[in-house]
Amino acid sequence: MHLLAFDTSTDALSVAVMRSTPTGPLYWQHQGAGGAAASGSLIAAILDLLRQADLRLQDLDAICFGSGPGSFTGLRTACSVAQGLAYGAGVPVLPVASLLALAQTARAAHAPEANQGCVSALLDARMDEVYAATYAFAGDVWTTVQSPCLLAPEQVAVWSQAAAALQPDAANAHHRPVAETGRAKGEESTPLLSQAQVAKAYQAAPHWRAWAGNVFASYGERLTAPATVMCCDALPQAMAILQVAPALIKAGACVPPDQALPLYVRDKVAKTTGERALEKAAKAGMAHSEAASAAANIAQAAAHAQTVGS
Repeated sequence: MHLLAFDTSTDALSVAVMRSTPTGPLYWQHQGAGGAAASGSLIAAILDLLRQADLRLQDLDAICFGSGPGSFTGLRTACSVAQGLAYGAGVPVLPVASLLALAQTARAAHAPEANQGCVSALLDARMDEVYAATYAFAGDVWTTVQSPCLLAPEQVAVWSQAAAALQPDAANAHHRPVAETGRAKGEESTPLLSQAQVAKAYQAAPHWRAWAGNVFASYGERLTAPATVMCCDALPQAMAILQVAPALIKAGACVPPDQALPLYVRDKVAKTTGERALEKAAKAGMAHSEAASAAANIAQAAAHAQTVGS
């Protein structure tokens, strides 16, 4: 199986190519700047890796991309490049949730020998919010336990604890169709693992549990991670997409190019002028209240000192 994968959902660009050989797969990868810079460097990086692997676009079995959630600009870049290349080459597209790629990145880096467990994948969504999803794995197969959502940092701990109920989301899949607005529509996917298999993965001992992402430096103690859970810094990587792709392809997750759409968890990319004004006014009011309280304390202390002195 020959595969191309890339992810531009964060500030980092990641591209990788897998070429099958009689002795096993060979890999090539590239790392670079994401965000707006990805739109100018992604195609060049793809063509360079394909050249190194001695592959043409037409030789690929699928073009895999990180579908989100993440940077709006990055997701549109990845989606448009995947669609354009797939149309031209006549190959299918495999959208892979960027949070799933993040979970696999963490597993490969910190628990490569683990055969079962779960990862809560957390990406900084800016605007004081976090993109979050929980995935369970059994061998090489992943299932969605909690679908991608948007949380305040203080909500993450309670949200993560809910995964212990062993109830995979109804969507329970790594690609969900999205409407033109970018929000997920329908629950039309087929589970990659049954609920019983997920429960077995959770209950089997020992199993590995982790929180992974780029949120720990930004939100720190506001996340209140349990002491029993490993917290590891990680970002979605194209190599991780290649690692989960074979099972997803086998499960029928590939789509035609026109169905390769970004997974937007929210449509809003910035606070409105009114919201910023309200936030500024609230901070100013808090500062005024703190100053008034401090002045009252000083006055009270001065009065007490005067009484003691007399």
